[in-house]
This record gives sequence, structure tokens and C-alpha cells, in this order.
Amino acid sequence: MAEHPAYPVGLRLTGRRVVVIGGGQVAQRRLPALIAAGADIVLVSPSATPSVEAMADTGEITWHRRPYEDGDLADAWYALVASSDTEANERASAEAERHRVWCVRSDDASQATAWTPATGRSEGVTVAVLTGGAPDPRRTAAVRDAVVEGLRDGTLVAPHHRTRTPGVALVGGGPGDPDLITVRGRRLLAEADVVIADRLGPRDLLDELPPHVEVIDAAKIPYGRFMAQEAINNALIEHAKAGKAVVRLKGGDPYVFGRGMEELQALAEAGIACTVVPGISSSISVPGAAGIPVTHRGVAHEFTVVSGHVAPDDARSLVDWEALARLTGTLVILMGVDKIGAIARTLIAHGKNPDTPVALVQEGTTAAQRRVDATLATVGETVTTQDVRPPAVIVIGDVVAVGSARPTT
Repeated sequence: MAEHPAYPVGLRLTGRRVVVIGGGQVAQRRLPALIAAGADIVLVSPSATPSVEAMADTGEITWHRRPYEDGDLADAWYALVASSDTEANERASAEAERHRVWCVRSDDASQATAWTPATGRSEGVTVAVLTGGAPDPRRTAAVRDAVVEGLRDGTLVAPHHRTRTPGVALVGGGPGDPDLITVRGRRLLAEADVVIADRLGPRDLLDELPPHVEVIDAAKIPYGRFMAQEAINNALIEHAKAGKAVVRLKGGDPYVFGRGMEELQALAEAGIACTVVPGISSSISVPGAAGIPVTHRGVAHEFTVVSGHVAPDDARSLVDWEALARLTGTLVILMGVDKIGAIARTLIAHGKNPDTPVALVQEGTTAAQRRVDATLATVGETVTTQDVRPPAVIVIGDVVAVGSARPTT
């Protein structure tokens, strides 16, 4: 006759007495979840691991430093029997049976009245997995991990069906490789009703969105640069006020030359809730993908990130190029391909060595990634002769010449 499966249930243990027999590794692993559940925990054990002892010292659990005694499970709602004394475990299990206390046995699951599932959590959802028949810890853990990872990275879509608070998430999509978006960013993207996407965001992720998701290409919003930003702000507000879950998918990090604060301010003025999800900035990740560390012991103790979209001699420039020329660390320039010749001449004029190594990394972290090396004296001509085009990250400094190895992708 086939064994009946276990009946799954979630225990609400807040303020309720839970007794743990044994203070070893099993208790060390199980106690944090019981503490998080708000249980009134009593540990009965002559000894404990340092971590378990610390829980007692901070008052998270009450520790009776002695072996199990009959009567310890009185008034308990739940018991975890996990000592190294088999005879004591059997007596505690028998007491639990007499008092109808659900009891987990770490040494003999077949004699337990309850089994601990493999559990994981993601944004308010608790995933608990049990295998049929006798527990199979490795399989349950593997299934648990697969489900939780899918919920976290958005590959397992579980949309909210209850009323959601309208709002916007400013999500940094990273440097371009879809695998480099954060777990939280990918999950929010999977739950979106509307996605307003930058040209430099991880475009491959848009193909994974369900058909009902409206995708708005921010790069094609008309009326020029200033009006385009104003139109983006208006689109965010309009869709959020319509009760939609809106994701503003941006390249890199929203606050690194991404106008994220402008959008946050516009949303705040309109009374729209906004979540900011940081992203991996191309200023660090793209050089790294091309084998260039922005800092290196004995070579560079600092790195500076500069926008190169305004030429050094332009009255709108806010960059102190003379000060940058005096630095001995790494200079990373974003959005500067068409201005790099003027930038290089300015740095040299203020004392930067013309032989300083320069690397231009085009389409970094994507399948089209390309690295072109030059020096400060030759980079202006190199950009033209090698047809380097945006988007490209420019790295200036001795770190460019550190090592010859290239990372695998």
C-alpha cells in the first residue's frame, strides 16, 4: 500500500512556545527561521555551537544548559528534536506524541510527525518544497532553489492579481549584456505593464516580455533633447496614474549620467511612488570586460568618471580638465567618442604625458564588443582610422597596459 503524502501547512508561531532539543549544527540552521517567525523559543541542550550561543546571549532564544528531561515539551506548539543523544531524541519524540505536539526529528524522519520543507523567500512569497514519500533533502533543495531563483530573476513570472499600488521603477539595466541586470531589476521588468526603454538598455530582455506589455522606445520620443526628457517624464506619470506598473529601463545605472534624478523629481512632484534599482555602471564593468581594472595595486589608487559629451572648450563644460591632467590615477570617459581628440589635446596641454595608454571599448559586454588601443597622442586619429563609434567607454591611464590577459565571456 502506497504511503500517504505529507499534508503541507504553514505554521503561525508568533508568540508560541517552540522547544528545540540539541544545540548543534541542525539547530544553528533551523533557529534563524524560527526566530524570524516570532516564536518563543526554548533550547534544551548541555552545549551549543558559538552561533547558537550568540542567539541566547542576545536574548533571541532561552537556553536551558542541560540534557532533555521529561516535561520539557509541556505547552509547546512545535518541537525540533536534533540532539546527538538517540535515546533522548526517542523520549522527546514520545512526549511530543503524547501531548500532540508537532515534532521534527533530525536523526530519524520516519519517526517524526512533521517534516521541515526546503524553504526560500522572494519579495514576500515563501516557497516550501516537500518530496513525496521519505524526504529527499537534495531534491527538495534543488527544486526550491530553481523556483526561488526564477521568481527573483523574473524568468518565472508570477504576476500580482490583487490591487497594486501604481508606481514607477527606475531600473538600471547594466552595460548591455542581459545577464548583468540585477535580480531585482529583472523581476520588476517581468511584472511590468509598461516599459519605457533607453537605446542603451539591455534590449534582449524586451523580447522576453509577455505580449500584453507595452514597450515605449524612449530614443524615439520626439521634440529634441530637452523636450524628449519632458515627454519621457510625462509618459511615466501618465501610465502610472492609469494604474499601470511602469518600468523605466535605463542603461548602466540611473544616476550615472542617466538623468534618473530628473525623472524621480518629476514623479515626486506628481505624487507618484518611485523605486530606484541601481545598475552596474559601464564605467567599471566595460573596462573590466575588456581586461582593464580601473584600479590596480601599485598603479592606480583612484579612478575618475567624466562625461565627455561637452568639449573642454565649451562654455557649458563643468569639468576641471586641468585638475584631471594632474591626477595619476585612471580616467574613464563616457559619451566622449566624438570629443576625444579635443579632450586628449587639452589633457596634454595641461601636462598629461602624451604616451599615456588609452583604450576604447565599443559595445562593451555585448557580442559586438571591440577594444581599440592607442595613446593620448594618437587617440584622436585612431578613433577616425579605426572607425570607433558610440557607445564606447574610454579608459586613460597606466591600467590599460596592466597584463595582457583578456577575460572570457
